[in-house]
Amino acid sequence: MNARPAAWVLFLAALFGCLQLANVTGRDTPDSRNYLSYALSLGGADKEEAAGRTIAYVCASRGETASRNHSVDVRRFRAPDPGPEIRDECRGYYDWSVGRRLEAGQTSGWTAPFMSERFMRIFEVRPGYPLLLVPFVTVLGVTWGLWAAGVVVAAAGGVLVFLVLRTVGVPVGLALTGQALYYLLPTGATAMRPMTEGTMMALTLAVLWGCALVLRGRAGAAGLVGVSLALLFTVKHSQALFLSVCLAGGLGVIGLYRRRAGRPVGAAVKTLLKVTVGATIGIMLLTRLLPYPSESDSLQDLLTDHFNRPDRERERAWWEFLHLELNFWMEWLRRQLAEPLFLALLVAGGWGALRRWPAFGVLLAAAGATGVLSIAAHPDIGIDRLMVMVWLVPVVGVPLLLAEFYRPRRPYPFPSLTQGLRPRTPAPQTPEGLKIAQPRPTPSARPAFEDEAVQADKRGSGGGSPQGRDG
Repeated sequence: MNARPAAWVLFLAALFGCLQLANVTGRDTPDSRNYLSYALSLGGADKEEAAGRTIAYVCASRGETASRNHSVDVRRFRAPDPGPEIRDECRGYYDWSVGRRLEAGQTSGWTAPFMSERFMRIFEVRPGYPLLLVPFVTVLGVTWGLWAAGVVVAAAGGVLVFLVLRTVGVPVGLALTGQALYYLLPTGATAMRPMTEGTMMALTLAVLWGCALVLRGRAGAAGLVGVSLALLFTVKHSQALFLSVCLAGGLGVIGLYRRRAGRPVGAAVKTLLKVTVGATIGIMLLTRLLPYPSESDSLQDLLTDHFNRPDRERERAWWEFLHLELNFWMEWLRRQLAEPLFLALLVAGGWGALRRWPAFGVLLAAAGATGVLSIAAHPDIGIDRLMVMVWLVPVVGVPLLLAEFYRPRRPYPFPSLTQGLRPRTPAPQTPEGLKIAQPRPTPSARPAFEDEAVQADKRGSGGGSPQGRDG
């Protein structure tokens, strides 16, 4: 990357960070308290201190949010501000409930006992995000530390989108468009929340970047895929499992299609398939060997309001789950058809990725499918952040679709001044399945090279470079 694109990438990331100063607080969810108390405990705080600082942050945020909502309430804005009262009530409730559990001996693990031990186990097996928070909350304090961590994670996700798009041959301008889309669409807002989703998206994009590099012929980038999946396991093991399974399935589809077409599967596809299948087996073994919550625990958590109600019988639980699943998808589809922007962007992004580079398009669709699996495993219509991975398809795919209509500037009209000049950057390695546009001879002389975007502008399913790299 030369200095000019790098400057634009940093400018977009810095601009996004500056805009987030408008909302330093008010982004937390009920799960944020668990991750924050986990991080404070890892930073050296005891249970009482971690719980107290977490309660102070959560309740201050709720009070400030109530004040903001009150100020624009057309019926109540003249009344006294309820923010301080809500903050004090929040602190009183949590001081009582957490103190009661601490006195009862619920002091195991790293998280403060905001809920039952059975529920807190779900967060105990997710140390990755709390470890990321430790240096931020230690140096900057809780409020600004969580905000700064959100900015870094969200900005990194946008940069990774740029790197993915450049790797697949998209021009700089359109790669910057993808970075901007990541910040503007729900991916950016979700990444800023003190939750695991932002880190999960960044690591998923790192996996996609590694896959694109391997398909370009850089076999060593398989290590990036493996390391990113390992880190994702520490953040949320279910997402790591979903991603490795979906990618392995997508690679299997690519290999099967090529065999039926009489083409070699390709060394890159075989390498990625080994990595993803190995990751799948490793994740499944670790979740069985380590004391991780099972699928049954997740099901009971969903149906018993976080274990606040008696457990359902096994057969009844699965019937209730299937009933809820059907109702969820019917209601979700109804809402999406009423406001079909998401569906339109999803179709456009998927079409653009598959049209530009089919092999990568399949892997992008596989990464997006993890969002569908996440929400299907926890069909709660009020938690849309579980489906945020699906937004990666339009974020990456729409610039790929626009690249189909991109045409570089016309060459300099005086060939004698440009004849024999070399391009400033070498042409990218071309994977199998991505055709290269050959310069056509014309009566007037043209430069002996073409822009990188033109070289990557044509696509195909059966062609490839003579070196036999995968696509």
